[in-house]
Amino acid sequence: MSAKTDTGMAKSLSLWNFFTIGFGAIIGTGWILLVGDWMIEGGGPIPAMIAFAIGALFLLPVGAVFGELTAAIPVSGGSVEYVDRAFGRTASFITAWFLALGNAIIVPWESIAIANLAGELMPFLKTVKLYEVMGAPIYLPTLLLGCAGAAYVIYLNVKGAASAAKLQGFLTKLLLGGMGLTILLSFIKGSPTHLTPVFTPTGNANSLWLGVLPVLVMTPFFYAGFDTIPQQAEEAAEGLNWRKFGVIISMALLASGGFYLLAIYGFGSFIPWQEFVTYNIPALTVLGVVGLGLFGKFMMAVAMISPLGPMNSFFGASTRIMLAMGRKGQLPASFARLHPQYKTPTAANILMAALALAGPFLGPNMLVPLTNISSLGFIIGCLMVACACLRLRTTEPDLNRPYTVPCGKAGIWAAIIACAVIVGLMVVPFSPAALNAQEWTIVAVWLALGLIFMITRRQSAPEAKTELAD
Repeated sequence: MSAKTDTGMAKSLSLWNFFTIGFGAIIGTGWILLVGDWMIEGGGPIPAMIAFAIGALFLLPVGAVFGELTAAIPVSGGSVEYVDRAFGRTASFITAWFLALGNAIIVPWESIAIANLAGELMPFLKTVKLYEVMGAPIYLPTLLLGCAGAAYVIYLNVKGAASAAKLQGFLTKLLLGGMGLTILLSFIKGSPTHLTPVFTPTGNANSLWLGVLPVLVMTPFFYAGFDTIPQQAEEAAEGLNWRKFGVIISMALLASGGFYLLAIYGFGSFIPWQEFVTYNIPALTVLGVVGLGLFGKFMMAVAMISPLGPMNSFFGASTRIMLAMGRKGQLPASFARLHPQYKTPTAANILMAALALAGPFLGPNMLVPLTNISSLGFIIGCLMVACACLRLRTTEPDLNRPYTVPCGKAGIWAAIIACAVIVGLMVVPFSPAALNAQEWTIVAVWLALGLIFMITRRQSAPEAKTELAD
C-alpha cells in the first residue's frame, strides 16, 4: 500500500505530530515516579545516566527498522501488516496479540497514575474512601480525577488523530520547557558535587559498570512507546516526506534519551543524591525542599498531567492495531469499521474507552504485575518486525523504500540481536529483569485466549483467509 491509497482514514498528521506521538508515549510518569529508584539500582545518578544513554543507542537500530517499513507500507497497525507479508497469518496474529497486550494495558495504567499522582500532590483529596483493591485504598475524589483524564483522552481519540495530536504537541512542549527550566535552576540552586560519590556499591554491584547493568536492563521498559508512531502511519498528511519520516522514530528515541539524562542530572544535582533517594517520590518532594516556589508548583502540575501523554499515544496505537486485526479477519468485522463522521475505529475506541475508564477503579496494585508483561509484549513485537524487515528485503526487493535502515542488512541484524538480547533478559531465569511466576501465569492465560480466538476466527471467517492470500 502506498501513502496515496485511500482507506477512508482521515489524513492529517505531520512529521511533528508523529514525533510528539512517539515522544509522548515514551515520556510518561517514569521520570517523576522512579528517578530515585534508578539512582538506587545503579549506585548513583552517574551510572543511571550511562545506562539510559546506552539503552537509547541500543534501540536505535530497532527504530530504524520501523522507519523503513512504515515509510514503505504506511498502514494503520503497520506491525500486523509487515509480519503478515513476511511470515503469514499465524505469525501476524501472534505479533498483533502481543502488541495488543503490550499497548492496551498502558492506557488504564496511566489513568491510575493520574489518580495516584493527584493523591500524592494533594493529600486532601484522599477522602471518601470507597473500597480497597489488593490493599490499595480507592478514594472518590482521586477516582473522579482519573476518570476525567481518561474521558478527555477518549474524547480526543474519538474525534480523530488530529485532535489527539494537538494534546501531544502541547504536552511535548510543556515537558521540554519544564525540563529546560529544571536544568537551568539546577545550575543556579544545585551543584554537580551533589552527584558524588560517582558510585556507591549496591546489591551485587561492586563496580560502576556492574551498577550500570541493572538499570540498563530496565531501560527498554522506559523507552517502550516509539512503536506507537507506525501504528498511525495511515493518517499521515498528504504530501508527507516519507524519507524524513524514516528518521522520526530515531529522533523520538534520542530526544527521550536526552530527556531522561537531563531529568536524572537535574534532580540529582539539587541536593546530595544520597539524601534525594530517601524521600517518597523524591522528584516531587525535592521541588518543595529546594524552595523553587511557583516553578516547583508548575512542575508538580506537569507531573500530574504527564500520564495523559502515554495514555493518548497508546490509546491511538491500540485502536489501530485492532483496526488492522479487524481488516485481516483476526478480530470481528466490526473492528474494521470506521466512524462515518470522524473516520476513527469505532469498535476499538469503545473497547479502549472501557479499559481507560476502568483503570481508576482497579487501584495501583492491580496492574503492577502487568508492567513487565507490557514490556515483554512490546519487545516481542519489535523482534518480529525486525525479522520481517530482513525477510522482506529478500521476498520483496522491489518494494518502494523511501527510507532504509543504515548499514543495510547489518543494521537490521543489529536490531534483531538487540531485541533478542532484551527478550532473553526477560525470560531467562535469574536475570535482573526476568518475569516472575505470577507474570508468567498471566502471559500463559493471554496466549491461551489468543489461541482459542485464532482457532474460532479461522472457522467462522474463512473469507479472511482468501483476503490475506491476495
